[in-house]
Parts: sequence; structure tokens; C-alpha cells
Amino acid sequence: MKTLGVVGTIGAVALVLAGCGHGPNAPRYDGGANLGSSLGTASRASSVKGAGGQMPAFYDGRRVTINSFEVSDDAAERISANPTHNEIFVTNDLDDPQDFLPVLDAIQGDSFNPLWEQFLIVFSPGVTPHQFFSDDEVEQAAAGAHPEITLVDTHEVYRCSVVSR
Repeated sequence: MKTLGVVGTIGAVALVLAGCGHGPNAPRYDGGANLGSSLGTASRASSVKGAGGQMPAFYDGRRVTINSFEVSDDAAERISANPTHNEIFVTNDLDDPQDFLPVLDAIQGDSFNPLWEQFLIVFSPGVTPHQFFSDDEVEQAAAGAHPEITLVDTHEVYRCSVVSR
């Protein structure tokens, strides 16, 4: 019975790793039309193929471009138990337009795993929402006796790739 569970988990991970798909749940980048700023924002686009499925994000102060796809709830349950997945910090569900660009905790060459668990950034009352540029900034803002933000684990997992650095 234990072997069947391992085989099922391996099968789910293999399906997820089969490719970075462009399905209807893929986040979209609208070129900044919603914010009117140089940072841009992510939103759903009419096409999910090629560059239509890409959006900017930040990693350690650098702007990168990512392409992502939400995995099924069943696969996400199995994957979230894997301690090697990465984290992506967002202001809204990744499938929805973002108030600020997402922040990644790893890219290729830095403990990167193509599976990212989504965490929502919720600003504390009285704190002016703002862009974070690194996972260290996000974690510092969530720490201490009076945190600037709260991180909410959505338990959603995305299969992602960093397509430009």
C-alpha cells in the first residue's frame, strides 16, 4: 500500500513536470495598463500562448519574467508536502490581476524547483501597500511583534519557469 502512495505521488509530480502549460488558469501580464506605473501588473490576457502567458516578477531586487500554470488541487496536495518547492508571494491570487509584481524566493541556479506554492501578502491596517523586491523583504515585513504584513498560504501550487533574467 505504501508503494502505491509513492507511485501516485511520483505520477502526479511527473504530470506537473511534463511541461509549463498555457491553460486558462495561467497568470497574465497586461504591460502595466492597470497601474499606470513602470512596474506593470499581472492580469488575465485573451491568449495564453507564448508571451501571452508571461509576466514580470522580482527576485532579489532583479526583475525577471516568469511563465506559470496552476496545477490541479489533487497534484498540489501531494506536491505541497514536498519541502523542496519554492514560494511565490503575491498581492492577489496569481490568476487575478496583481496590485504589485510577484516576488520569487528562487530562480535557476539558486535552489530552484519549478513548483511554487502561492502566499498572499495582506498588508496590516495602517500600512501603505507597496512593492517588495525580494523574499527577504517579504519575510522581514511579516516578522516581529507588529508585522507590516501577514502571509496567507493559499495551498495553491504553480508550475513555473523563469524565462528571462
